[in-house]
Amino acid sequence: MKIKKILVSQPQPTSEKSPYFDISEKYGFKIDFRQMIKVEPISSKEFRTQRISILSYSAIIFNARHGIDHFFRICEDLRITIPETMKYFCVTESVAVYLQHYIHFRKRKVFYVNTGKMADLVTLMNKHAAEKYLLITSDVQNEETQSALEKSKFVCDKAVMYRTVSNDFAPNEEFNYDMLLFFSPLGIAALKKNFPNFEQGDIKIGCFGATTCQAVKDLGLRLDFHAPTPEAPSMTKALEDYMKEYVKNYKK
Repeated sequence: MKIKKILVSQPQPTSEKSPYFDISEKYGFKIDFRQMIKVEPISSKEFRTQRISILSYSAIIFNARHGIDHFFRICEDLRITIPETMKYFCVTESVAVYLQHYIHFRKRKVFYVNTGKMADLVTLMNKHAAEKYLLITSDVQNEETQSALEKSKFVCDKAVMYRTVSNDFAPNEEFNYDMLLFFSPLGIAALKKNFPNFEQGDIKIGCFGATTCQAVKDLGLRLDFHAPTPEAPSMTKALEDYMKEYVKNYKK
């Protein structure tokens, strides 16, 4: 079976320079970006039950742009004025730049890394170990983030300001893919919720992260490739390596 259509369960890249587009053009398949999960806000009332005093922290960690939106939403709801001295640490430059929607962007208080990896951001944060950090997150903890923070040298607490839920398919929405790429166990759970009678057959499945891979196996599905690995640190590299071998064998 030739691979003609792939579902990537992530938002569509904002830049046309994404490796996904290069790979799809090189190997001649159509690629759809369609999140299996979506973000919903928690109320300020729910947030209060966490007993977190935002102003007792000197630095905020953001690993996504919607985390920024929900942080400032909660602050507005609770009538909290963030001091000019607050520092912000972001996992990518694009997340850092997004802060301009809410604050005057100044390099002396906004820090970021270019790799998008929490481990690299933690390395930067370790140079500011005297700060008291607050991570803005969802109700589901990212495996990479947890692992990186466990190795940190600073004080860091977590504030849940939004939740991650299944982004259900509409009854008339097509689901005719030859390959599915997942990035969290919640994406696998959403697949099962939307399609309880899902049969994999020849459909290829690729996953990012150990817990996502395990979720696939727990459902009795076949895992065809995964990342990160020493050879393929990213999902795009794992996809390209898989397609290279697939096309080679397909032509035999």
